[in-house]
Amino acid sequence: MKCPACGYKDTKVVDSRENAEATSIRRRRECLKCSKRFTTHEYVEQVSLMVVKKDGRRQPYDRARIINGMTKACEKRPVSMDQIENVAVEIEREIQKKYDREVASSVIGEIMMEKLYTIDEVAYVRFASVYRQFRDVNHFMNEIKVILERERSAKK
Repeated sequence: MKCPACGYKDTKVVDSRENAEATSIRRRRECLKCSKRFTTHEYVEQVSLMVVKKDGRRQPYDRARIINGMTKACEKRPVSMDQIENVAVEIEREIQKKYDREVASSVIGEIMMEKLYTIDEVAYVRFASVYRQFRDVNHFMNEIKVILERERSAKK
């Protein structure tokens, strides 16, 4: 594995851990030249899944896009990268169970919102505001009302 800091091609594995579902392995590595430590993730390669965008374009599914979107939504929130990565794996597994070759980007967005709601409501609202393209404060307030109503219903 090539070191991201110095580009040296020889590293050693310091620690390996499976995620909770045993679908990926997280490895801590150390460069043998500069001693920089970094993390890699190893996943089983699945059949290529295509994402169908709203305008009909197709592009290959990319877990990194899910992680990036969730990371932005969870910025400055008490959500760890491990949580985000585990949720990304859950989302991917859910998509692969239900869809064979293609999935609509809207389906992925809705699943992401469901998962974000369970880990951090502020991150959920942030993501929803961009995903659903809130145009004004009224849209935003309506989403807050939906969250409050869910909480009231859950407490009963």
